Amino acid sequence: MSEPAITKRSVLYCGVCTLPPEYCEFAASRKKCEEWLKDAHPAEYARLYNDQAITEKLAMTTLSEDRVAKEAAKMEKAMSKEEARMARELEKKMSSKVVIKRVERNKRKCVTSVFGLDVFGVDLKKTAKTFANHFACGGSVSKNPQGLDEIVVQGDFSDEILELICKKHPEVPRDNIELTEEKKPKKTEA
Repeated sequence: MSEPAITKRSVLYCGVCTLPPEYCEFAASRKKCEEWLKDAHPAEYARLYNDQAITEKLAMTTLSEDRVAKEAAKMEKAMSKEEARMARELEKKMSSKVVIKRVERNKRKCVTSVFGLDVFGVDLKKTAKTFANHFACGGSVSKNPQGLDEIVVQGDFSDEILELICKKHPEVPRDNIELTEEKKPKKTEA
């Protein structure tokens, strides 16, 4: 007995919210999803968002007209709030900096601290472990004097850490990464 041939299906996913287009109406960025679908796949847009399809969807519901209008207004308000929140978060991300600081300790020893990666959604513990394994040194997450988390790596790896962050975390823009150096003032003997 022969088995039926397996055919490969291609599923269309939204370029904005990464859901199938049928579910974009439930995403926070519904308007952006509609615009993307209209530009990228006009036939699919016409199938989902023409007047007849919307009328059929509303006909299947058993809610009254005024209740439908209230629910639609409520959903529209929630969506606009969510879009505004996402825009604020994106603006906050783009304005924040990642600081890679080389801190000199006694004599020829130094540590490299990385601050600000958590704003971009980077898991600090995993990244500290990656740094420690990559550079064969100690790496940990600790609190800085401001009470915020930072990654501390033993050794002078500021340039290498910059390259590794750019390679492993493309969500962090290279323009937002800042290299600094902190030296202890030399003691003068009197």
